Amino acid sequence: MKIENDAGQVPVPCLLMRGGTSRGPFFLESDLPAGLEARNRVLLAAMGSPDARQIDGLGGANPLTSKVGIVRKSSTPGVALDFLFAQLQPHNDTVDTTPNCGNMLAAVVPFAIERGLLAVQGETTTARVLTLNTDMQCDITVNTPNGRVAYEGEARIDGVPGSAAPITINFLDTAGSVCSGLLPTGKVRDSVTVEAAGIAAFTLDVTCIDNGMPMVLLRAGDVGRTGYEPVAEMNADTELKARLEALRLQTGHLMGLGDVTKKSYPKMCLVAAPREGGNIATRCFIPHVCHDAIGVLAAVTVGTACVLDGSVTEGIARMDGGLVQTVSVEHPTGEFSVELGLDPADPQNVLRAALLRTARLIMRGEVMIPQSAWEGK
Repeated sequence: MKIENDAGQVPVPCLLMRGGTSRGPFFLESDLPAGLEARNRVLLAAMGSPDARQIDGLGGANPLTSKVGIVRKSSTPGVALDFLFAQLQPHNDTVDTTPNCGNMLAAVVPFAIERGLLAVQGETTTARVLTLNTDMQCDITVNTPNGRVAYEGEARIDGVPGSAAPITINFLDTAGSVCSGLLPTGKVRDSVTVEAAGIAAFTLDVTCIDNGMPMVLLRAGDVGRTGYEPVAEMNADTELKARLEALRLQTGHLMGLGDVTKKSYPKMCLVAAPREGGNIATRCFIPHVCHDAIGVLAAVTVGTACVLDGSVTEGIARMDGGLVQTVSVEHPTGEFSVELGLDPADPQNVLRAALLRTARLIMRGEVMIPQSAWEGK
């Protein structure tokens, strides 16, 4: 229901939450306009996009802090909550609800409990969540002593200062989240020749893969980089970014995604041998900015590539083998560990992916939406 205040703005209830290494406002679906265009206008106004600083909204001038969560009770049998993730950008007016975000996913159950959508079950509360973006289900467990969400604890994740209460996410089915399958080109490795205006033609071996996040993996050494460069150096590397974007546009078609010019996927990921005790080193672009860490589902997808024979990680990733493998994915600010369960009948088939995240409620209140944005004037 729209309520105008004296200043001609519309207050919309929301909770500002950190989920994993991302952050953004969470809304009840019922508090947003029902129409797609109207909803998108409201989300853009709430975040302050498009503007590089997002000075007039809640956005943090970075793709990792330009995210929105929308939650409702689910009508799907066996599912408690439906979650719609929206990726906004500081510089443009897109609202992309196609990809998943495993980091923001970590805040869904805490949000639902805070807003009364979900009852606490005991010392811990587990809920099945359906991500509407890709029709993916997962079980999320949070600590709920004394009848409410516990945010303080001893769990630490790289990319977030301090410690917090652990949140476990067990993904039930992630293969082909956006693409037609785990390997959308039908191959574990493709040789791709790219010819684009303004750059010299080049050929690269890549692995096009989607186990929760459409990604294109390539060896850092194949583009003359180490894979250990600082984020600022990567973001300033215009020559590399131009080549990655040309490759992204071409592989988008190979992966059946069509023209990805205005899409936030596939993500591009440079891989290298680990050097901090992990299994693989990464530098991910999301897709035009180098990630300070790595996304949850990106880590799942990279980890999956590490257990596939013949992928571009072969000979680089240091794996122990076995039907249950923990893959430590090194990134610019630390590491992200993913536990993968493999099919005994076909070890190339990943049956399960589990991981640990944290979340925190930062602020509760109302975001003020200009009446003109709400009404589309």
